[in-house]
Amino acid sequence: MRVVIQRVNEASVTIEGRKTADIQKGLLILVGIEDADTNEDINWLCAKIAKLRIFEDDNGVMNLSVTEADGDIIVVSQFTLHAATKKGNRPSYIKAAKPDVAIPLYETFVKTLQQETGKAIQTGEFGADMKVALINDGPVTILIDSKNKE
Repeated sequence: MRVVIQRVNEASVTIEGRKTADIQKGLLILVGIEDADTNEDINWLCAKIAKLRIFEDDNGVMNLSVTEADGDIIVVSQFTLHAATKKGNRPSYIKAAKPDVAIPLYETFVKTLQQETGKAIQTGEFGADMKVALINDGPVTILIDSKNKE
């Protein structure tokens, strides 16, 4: 499971002209799910994200988690995070999980992150054509892969 975490001043998701998610300060999290992902990946990632200290404290040091900074969260599914680009110019998405596998894992990810942070999590819509807007704060953008725990 791969996530791209962006610290934002604001972010939103619009589907077919209707805004489905809208936050001010917080995190926009893009989630890519592959067939090999399990609840263990979800639990590890959600615990890591909930405690990730990327918000500034009173001294201007990134020392606060999203919860401590009273930020909000949007989670958006993004199968293209598993693009394989080694051969040719057209990315292959063969590692990305199909909807029958990905949807339950995505829903579990959202529920688990909600439990870890104690925050209501806003989302996009799995498989929809979404327009994601954001103002990245910093910019702070972090990539985490549960199969490569660095």
